[in-house]
Amino acid sequence: MDKFTKITSSAIPLAIENIDTDQIIPARFLKATDKKGFGENLFRDWRFDKNGKINNDFPLNDKRFSGSILVAGDNFGCGSSREHAAWAVHGYGIKVVVSSFFADIFKGNALNNGVLPVQVSPSFLKNIFEAIQNDSDTEIEVDLENQEITILSNQNFESFEINSYKKTCLINGYDDIDFLVSMKEDIQAFEKARVE
Repeated sequence: MDKFTKITSSAIPLAIENIDTDQIIPARFLKATDKKGFGENLFRDWRFDKNGKINNDFPLNDKRFSGSILVAGDNFGCGSSREHAAWAVHGYGIKVVVSSFFADIFKGNALNNGVLPVQVSPSFLKNIFEAIQNDSDTEIEVDLENQEITILSNQNFESFEINSYKKTCLINGYDDIDFLVSMKEDIQAFEKARVE
């Protein structure tokens, strides 16, 4: 995984609540066993109509919006536990998803796949949506080390919570195995002390 410390980006607003994992990546695309290609089908049934024609009204297709931050409505990632939803978000190029609530399984899958879920208060989420509506080029700064998210146009900011272990992994670009390898000397010293 790539190291994550701070990101500054414009954002894609998706003001829809209760977006479930089947909407994020429809079940018919779950046949693959590796992560490649999932980003192409992120929100497939919303981005395209039944005939495969692009839906220009959908925010991910709207040329006004771009960036590596997705701002979504409350209860993002509910539904089934498919890890493919996090693969699709990451594969599309989204590095941060902001919402006022995340389903626990999606949150864990996102963190395991290099996507930072930033949970903010409903009022701050509303503030972000309003800022983007007023100016589609509004930039958001997400500072993982200090656990703060800032709307740069008005300097409003809020702190967010993250599991300390997952924070360490993201900052260093570790998956679970990489983290264990990074602790190799400490583990060996512990084992040696137990033998003696």
